[in-house]
Amino acid sequence: MSSPFSPLTLRSITARNRIWIAPMCQYAVERQDGVPTAWHAVHLGQLAIGGAGIVLTEATAVSPEGRISPQDTGIWNDQQAAAWAPITAFITSQGALPGIQLAHAGRKASVYRPWGTDQTGSVPESEGGWATIAPSAIAFDGYNSPREMTTADIAGVVRDFGAAARRAVDAGFKVIEIHAAHGYLLHSFLSPLSNTRTDSFGGTPENRAKLLELVIREVRTRVGDLPIFVRLSATDWAEGGLTEELITDIGRRAEAAGADLLDVSTGGLVAHQHIPVAPGYQVPFAASLRAATGIPVAAVGLFTTPEQVAETLTEAQADAILIGREALRDPHFPLRAAHILGAEIDYVPGPYGRAAYPSH
Repeated sequence: MSSPFSPLTLRSITARNRIWIAPMCQYAVERQDGVPTAWHAVHLGQLAIGGAGIVLTEATAVSPEGRISPQDTGIWNDQQAAAWAPITAFITSQGALPGIQLAHAGRKASVYRPWGTDQTGSVPESEGGWATIAPSAIAFDGYNSPREMTTADIAGVVRDFGAAARRAVDAGFKVIEIHAAHGYLLHSFLSPLSNTRTDSFGGTPENRAKLLELVIREVRTRVGDLPIFVRLSATDWAEGGLTEELITDIGRRAEAAGADLLDVSTGGLVAHQHIPVAPGYQVPFAASLRAATGIPVAAVGLFTTPEQVAETLTEAQADAILIGREALRDPHFPLRAAHILGAEIDYVPGPYGRAAYPSH
């Protein structure tokens, strides 16, 4: 049992509470060079001011072709890392821990962003798009077909994740999350629906998990004693996809490779998924994975009230909660939650002191 406002220590870091900010894509790099902007500084900074324990960036590409859209952030070069540094410094100055989600979008890369345009699907190369890669040449519905990756491509992805992780540490990030969910590259290797390879990276659950294990091990060598999170989709919500047995095995393999916490989401691999969306609908998957593996987990999915957060934590269904859309509606959700739940905290920002919630 845990309180939303009890600290949580993972390796060399301690989060001040267990209400964290989930990665949320902004698609706001208008120059299409992967360099975070003033928008990202203000967006992430206000979430740190609002009392979160950890603030995770959006899915940040480890290579140019790893971006979901041309407007994604990246950390594949030193210019991008330098632009992240003042953002992580501000988050740290507010008592929160800056974390970065490292990602490669795989067959779901090079698509139009979901706002500011009426166009959908793959961006043509004439408009800044690029050819995509995947474990098998199977397209996501409505997107261009990817090229099946060679073993040299796979080795390059492992190197890209490692180099990006090192840049992230140098830029001041204290938590590294590896994105292996939502149908992006690492998830597409894990699921039999998208990986039909017959070599050592396909054909069996062990082989399909190999790339994720290699990436985790490579990142571990680059980040020292900082914690590594892995975001997993615990189900594909489609027949023939990931099962509870498979995801439990993947979770155990991730921990053995060097992961410290599993960020448990679901879906995103196929367009024909059927998801029974409701408040807390993904919590049972986090609870099941936690019980089966003993690995710390974070739960996500339509958390909108402090009471929901408290219930999930006190019932030991998760070790932390990641909020997304509710944080966009109320960037100070953790401070409000402390007031509503009667928690005594000492990190209301000084300049906001006059607006602090009255004591109970």
